Amino acid sequence: MKILDRQGRLFGKLSILDVGAALVILLVVIGIFFFPGTSGSVAQMGITTKPVEVDIIVRGLSVRDPQSLVQEFQEAGKTNIIIRNQPYGQVDVKSIDLLTRTIAVPQPDGSVKALPDPRQEESFSSNMLLTLGGNAKITEDGPVLGNSKLKIGTPVELEGKTYNFNASVIDVRIN
Repeated sequence: MKILDRQGRLFGKLSILDVGAALVILLVVIGIFFFPGTSGSVAQMGITTKPVEVDIIVRGLSVRDPQSLVQEFQEAGKTNIIIRNQPYGQVDVKSIDLLTRTIAVPQPDGSVKALPDPRQEESFSSNMLLTLGGNAKITEDGPVLGNSKLKIGTPVELEGKTYNFNASVIDVRIN
């Protein structure tokens, strides 16, 4: 009996192309299961996670009782943050300071003094400085929360039970 017949079949039963395809499939399966290579994606190799503190400033927030908002931040201790319209999750509220609204008042001697703003409509507009803390991936381009780079000038949105407002990053500290 011949090994190959005129139609290219081994021993008259198996086609050479079928045997070649089965051999390729077997090699691929062996390569996947027995030699998987390195685990994890290439993009995440060498990235460390460190604690980060971020100072954000809120300007002109319309709120009837700013002290109750400050108290809500302090009681909760956390807030949800959205960076560039991408939800990140919760971060810790380290500190919150209400900034007094002032107005430049010229003095008779020609100097200028910053005095509290006496206008009634400005009593419902507050400025705040918040310090937030969380863990960020440290890349070559700086800290990354979620999938968003966190840099000075980045717009963020804070959301809680009774509030949702925008702010801007003014400082980033990697600990």
